[in-house]
Amino acid sequence: MGSEYSMSSTYGNNLKISIFGQSHSPAIGVSIDGIPAGFRVDFDKLAAFTRRRRPGQGAYSTKRTEKDEPEFISGLVGDTTCGAPLAAIIRNTDTHSSDYGNLWDVPRPSHADYTAYAKFGEARDVRGGGAFSGRLTAPLCVAGGICLQLLQRENIYVAAHIARIGNVTDKSFDPVNIDDDEVRSLSDSSFPVLDESAGERMLALIEEVRKAGDSVGGIVECAAIGVPAGIGDPMFDGMENRLASIIFSIPAVKGIEFGNGFSSALIRGSENNDAFIIEEDTIRTRTNRHGGILGGITSGMPLIFRAAFKPTPSISIQQDSVSLSRREAERLSIVGRHDPCILPRAVPCVEAATAIALYDALLGTRGMATKQL
Repeated sequence: MGSEYSMSSTYGNNLKISIFGQSHSPAIGVSIDGIPAGFRVDFDKLAAFTRRRRPGQGAYSTKRTEKDEPEFISGLVGDTTCGAPLAAIIRNTDTHSSDYGNLWDVPRPSHADYTAYAKFGEARDVRGGGAFSGRLTAPLCVAGGICLQLLQRENIYVAAHIARIGNVTDKSFDPVNIDDDEVRSLSDSSFPVLDESAGERMLALIEEVRKAGDSVGGIVECAAIGVPAGIGDPMFDGMENRLASIIFSIPAVKGIEFGNGFSSALIRGSENNDAFIIEEDTIRTRTNRHGGILGGITSGMPLIFRAAFKPTPSISIQQDSVSLSRREAERLSIVGRHDPCILPRAVPCVEAATAIALYDALLGTRGMATKQL
């Protein structure tokens, strides 16, 4: 049964990101090939960014406690990139592998336990979800945090907020005008929303489902401002394609839409089109229903998309499953430490993935991959 297969965990055309490790392996990590030499990494800023994803913060987060401090093992001289691949590991220090003993035989509903068994057989790692775990977004955030700093040198800024949890919605980004203060306020928030009252209702809902032993999903809205027109390619390397590919690497993402997204299918062209205008000698659009991307290429308007996250599948309510060995029905009670809602910790993951995709595309467009900063 499938044990001779391997998996690919690499992303990028000009910036090669490779993520490795499992939820309960000694360490997880990332290798970044293509970072220009001469870039000084702000480690305080990087630590502040990765801290937002770290487990063990708040009632809405798993009680697993990890410092998530990256150890850089190549690519730096002091705090400056030297042109060699940049590599970092993050130690796993708070694993409870015994919580997952029964999952060798009884797969959790809506997890990758069964599909991992179908592909990798007895060679799979079920502890904490193995390589399918959200734990692997920690090194993603290390790579993304560095790309965020590189983009800021280009006056490109990325920010996301919790647009919805269950039936509670936050207000949306203004698709035409997103100011720097709004971006900074979200980056500094432990529970990033645009409307604090909506955030309070979201937290109450999370607490309600947590006490019920259940979970709840939602939507993250992300925006990138300062992105120049002309980034990306048509067909298979379109900006939507690049973003969708890496956003779907975040476990629990089940959908993505750009600009008006699915709602554009319900209106007429005259209602959906964005008229072009000249503003301070710059070509813009009066509205931004296209979400900043046309034909796979950025238009210069704010790049806006939304990603849908399913509820955390690990819930304490007893569920129906099967025994893989006995081929018969089985009732499963999941133990361990799990998030009743992953949306707060997913926000920096979405920002990180977006930054990686944008910087990779920017390198390709500007031919910067072999140049020093």
